[in-house]
Amino acid sequence: MFGFTKHDAEKAFANSEDGPVPEKSSSDDIQISDDAASDEKYGTTQRGLKSRHIQLIALGGCIGTGLFVGTGATLSTTGPAPLFMSFVVISAVVWVVMQTIAELAAYIPASGSSVPLYVKRYVEPSLAFAAGWNYWYAYAMLVASEVSAAAVVIGYWTNPVPVAVWLTIVLATIVMLNIFVVSWYGESEFWFASIKIIGILGLIILGVILFFGGGPTHDRLGFRYWQKPGAFIPFAAPGNTGKFLAFWTALVKSGFAFILSPELIVLAAGETEAPRRNIPKAAKRFVYRLMVFYILGTLVISVIVASNDDLLLQGISSGEGNAGASPYVVGIKRAGIRSLDHVINAVILTSAWSAGNSFMFAGSRSLYSLALTGQAPKILRTCNKHGVPYLCVAITSLLACLVYLSVSSGSANVFQWFVNITTISGYIAWIILLITYLRFRRALEFNGILHERPYKSPGQPYVTYFALVFLTVLTLTNGFQVFFPGKFTASSFLAAYITLPIVLALYLGHKVWFRTPLFVRAHKIDVYTGREEADRLEEMDVPPVAKNMVEKVWFWIA
Repeated sequence: MFGFTKHDAEKAFANSEDGPVPEKSSSDDIQISDDAASDEKYGTTQRGLKSRHIQLIALGGCIGTGLFVGTGATLSTTGPAPLFMSFVVISAVVWVVMQTIAELAAYIPASGSSVPLYVKRYVEPSLAFAAGWNYWYAYAMLVASEVSAAAVVIGYWTNPVPVAVWLTIVLATIVMLNIFVVSWYGESEFWFASIKIIGILGLIILGVILFFGGGPTHDRLGFRYWQKPGAFIPFAAPGNTGKFLAFWTALVKSGFAFILSPELIVLAAGETEAPRRNIPKAAKRFVYRLMVFYILGTLVISVIVASNDDLLLQGISSGEGNAGASPYVVGIKRAGIRSLDHVINAVILTSAWSAGNSFMFAGSRSLYSLALTGQAPKILRTCNKHGVPYLCVAITSLLACLVYLSVSSGSANVFQWFVNITTISGYIAWIILLITYLRFRRALEFNGILHERPYKSPGQPYVTYFALVFLTVLTLTNGFQVFFPGKFTASSFLAAYITLPIVLALYLGHKVWFRTPLFVRAHKIDVYTGREEADRLEEMDVPPVAKNMVEKVWFWIA
């Protein structure tokens, strides 16, 4: 199976009782493959991402249509209070996920880093196998989702050109930015993310102005729409029960805006300059992204547009997914501001294109990591002279071609069904990640080196236990709507739960075939291989020194 033998599985957890012995690498970089001849044959990735690249990727890499457009559907279904509260709660969970990833990646920022790599190392190979293929599928489908959104957003300006043409142009551009040089991806994402950040900040400032009546009509909005039509739209039941179910529905829907974005940091760890300096830096700044972009962004939405606004409902029911369905655009139109909807549409286009670009990078690196650990064909380890796993990019692009299902109206529902599954795939991936982090801590404690972590996130391990329990409950109840009388449909049930048996089948199938243990015991977990090289890279790192105030500000940002 994929060139991964039973001997490889046994070797993954066959360390001595006294603990693993550090191995030395002949390279200045950190490798996770134990086959030097294969590394020479296939090549390896290179550290082509600079500090400013990784900081902007962390700040805005995966902000896509989930925030700009998807929030409109949640607002119209549940009301402003559940929308805002759900983004606060999910932001807290995603912050925990980000901190755990940063600790794992900063400890050993290996070439080919990915969450499945750490799962295999700190938990066991079968769970890593299931997690790896789940990640790859989810990222490829997210590429398709954002490419589809970008093509339709373009249609807001022009209709004569068939949507398939725009799909091809957007997808081809993303592939070109990812398949040649990693710095191309980093540079493009730096500018894409910059535009998104400026756009979101502009919308938040505009929301504050409209809140106090600074718009053309001088109508002071305040929290008017929280009072009428109301803060909650009860869901499936009256009274407080309906309000709680509205909140839980918002939690499920809001997850798509965040899904799998923290993982970009660990995937970029093996291709980042000075990873032990830049990864913790990005993790610490992540809280600002959550507070400003997501929490304040949704608060502004709840202020400038009503949940029952005709324009919002019309834009959502049309199914076009462009600026017409964006609550920001609806609020701007209601405020009497002309032509700004075109500017916002351009920001949405940039966001969709950028998120697709980031997800393509993440998907290809997930597949590359599977190949490095013997859980995908070895040929996928092949890198070009610039250190890009171009075969992984190509195969991820092929799965992303499912986006063409959205061309015909009959297949659009099928495509949306695939996209809905990715949110639950993301929740499952985060559950596995948090379990991995706890095993990582246990191994460090056993070896007496927990205090030697390069990055120590606050509140651990208690915040991880909280997030783990919360995500487990959310995953098991995400399709609760289908169990209400008259609400059950086969497609809705499958979209909510089919990922669970798929991941379970991958896990159990691999475990039965290779007879892997339930988990690797703490005394057998390798916490030393690659650490010496990481320490050496850290010693060689020379942080830039600011010579003036402008450079101080710039170095703080990037």
